Amino acid sequence: MANRLAQSTSPYLLQHADNPVDWHPWGPEAFEEARRRDVPVLLSVGYSACHWCHVMAHESFEDEATAAVMNAGFVNVKVDREERPDVDAVYMEAVQAATGQGGWPMTVFLTPEGEPFYFGTYFPPEPRHGMPGFREVLEGVRVAWAERRGEVDEVAGKIVADLRERRLALGEPRLPGAEEAAQALLGLTREYDPVNGGFGGAPKFPPSMVLEFLLRHYARTGAEGALQMAADTAGRMARGGIYDQLGGGFARYSVDREWIVPHFEKMLYDNALLCRVYVHLWRATGSEQARRVALETAEFMVRDLGTPQGGFASALDADSADASGRMVEGAYYVWTPAQLVEVLGEEDGRIAAAHFGVTEEGTFEEGASVLRLPQEDGAVQDAGRIASIRERLYEARLRRPEPGRDDKVVAAWNGLAIAALAEAGACFERPDLVDAAVTAADLLVRLHLDDHARLTRTSRDGRASGNAGVLEDYADVAEGFLALASVTGEGVWLDFAGLLLDGVLDRFTDESGALYDTASDAEQLIRRPQDPTDNATPSGWTAAAGALLGYAAQTGSEPHRTAAERALGVVAALGPKVPRFIGNGLAVTEALLDGPREVAVVGDPDDPRTAVLHRTALLSTAPGAVVAAGPADGELPLLAGRVPADGAPTAYVCRGFVCDAPTTDPALLAALLAAQLGG
Repeated sequence: MANRLAQSTSPYLLQHADNPVDWHPWGPEAFEEARRRDVPVLLSVGYSACHWCHVMAHESFEDEATAAVMNAGFVNVKVDREERPDVDAVYMEAVQAATGQGGWPMTVFLTPEGEPFYFGTYFPPEPRHGMPGFREVLEGVRVAWAERRGEVDEVAGKIVADLRERRLALGEPRLPGAEEAAQALLGLTREYDPVNGGFGGAPKFPPSMVLEFLLRHYARTGAEGALQMAADTAGRMARGGIYDQLGGGFARYSVDREWIVPHFEKMLYDNALLCRVYVHLWRATGSEQARRVALETAEFMVRDLGTPQGGFASALDADSADASGRMVEGAYYVWTPAQLVEVLGEEDGRIAAAHFGVTEEGTFEEGASVLRLPQEDGAVQDAGRIASIRERLYEARLRRPEPGRDDKVVAAWNGLAIAALAEAGACFERPDLVDAAVTAADLLVRLHLDDHARLTRTSRDGRASGNAGVLEDYADVAEGFLALASVTGEGVWLDFAGLLLDGVLDRFTDESGALYDTASDAEQLIRRPQDPTDNATPSGWTAAAGALLGYAAQTGSEPHRTAAERALGVVAALGPKVPRFIGNGLAVTEALLDGPREVAVVGDPDDPRTAVLHRTALLSTAPGAVVAAGPADGELPLLAGRVPADGAPTAYVCRGFVCDAPTTDPALLAALLAAQLGG
């Protein structure tokens, strides 16, 4: 049996390379083989940090008897959803339309033309909990294919036709305004959990993009309710089990509405987005907790997700080995009172248990507890002692078997990390974090960007994959480069952002201004995916709108500004109706409503007064403000024609073709940028 996964850049595919299943990667060869053998394609989609993907692999794909049935009756295709989000999106839409739910692992049976006709997610090896056993499903599909082909073809044809007919009903495109933003805020207020923070019930996901909208809305309008929801949610998460109280960084989601027990996988994108949110919360409020969490999350990304090539790995697994060697979810992170005493001694063990909410009954499984901070920050009596306890527990945890790491580099998620680290480094005067952002950006340019400004989505160990970048890659990497341009004053990052955004205009945008998730010249699937709503990451559509808007503010480019405005028409339609699912679009709308403001700081980069003005500009809460700093007629377009006043470093603030008087006074600059406009 040929091992077709061994050369993959995906750790998830490599985990399956030694299965007895004769796996194919996604590609034309698999479908040609299915046509030749006249058998269905079994498409299995998952990702490296997915707990139930590992369970199904162990129960079924590692089982010789099950593999024999799969190999005899199907061409089996394994896809990493993080490498091929386009394939995942198209078939997940079909699964959700057919079953009303979705998730991973995703199991879809296709005709050799790629048309889906039977769907599922996780299947157990034997029937249980109302679910059919996997072998039972395989046999049912095999019989239907052999004996009721006409019926199968009819079902597949109908599903594909339904998918192709789906169109976004957005009404007449129009720019979202202050009214839509206010309606969205009202809708969020209705869904807000006033006791625990966040929105909705369990499972509860960190609402990064919504929090960004709330902070920007508060900055523009002064709406205290928006700030309160953002600050309370961020505070509850920071004290909860979803936050790693020893090592920093956030888990994927909480299984309960109180943020106590997480699903333990730690994703780069969550931590990049949340790091930036906590930086912005600190900027708005001065909260010491927000500062601590932002820095600890930034340090977690650099320390635990940094790759030898300078990029950032995708995720840490939820599972790791427990004391008996079994792979168990959360084993690396949870503690019993006895384990605390073993590391810390009786007295400190008792203090730690009270401080971190570790009980004899446990908050997790088998009497273990997830560390959290049940008390308010102000209740800590001896900060020095707690710091010592925390450090000793962290050192002890390092001796446990570590979770696996998915070390592929995803362009979009690295773009998010670059933006977060650049801003955290600038705001907290941590040049090492800015350096980490620059190093990751260098890797993306060297390895992921070709001579025609085309992005490759993923790489691993310094080797680029063959997976073309999708819209979110172009948008999020451009956003990261724009943040670097603002922080470093280096025009090259603005140039690279422009190349990527020109690609968005040329290859991802239709004549109406709507955006597609895949390029016009990408592989043609049964449907060209297009989704303006946020998922775990900002939608590519609205992320592109934000980057286009920021680039236009930095350069004065009218085509980019127009494209951003046309793309934001979707927010006018969806913002008031489903604000939780278009938070990023609402955040970009706030930038549009505020201008966004353009700040040029002109002065000798080595003059401390220039640095003070530059940092003052970067500390502004004005939504989407862009900053250019450098000498007169420096590398960035906003510096053109701007000169220091009386030889002193000077700041210029403009908005909507109108400029304030230039100033050399950091306090006056801060006041100009804090002024609420258009509330």
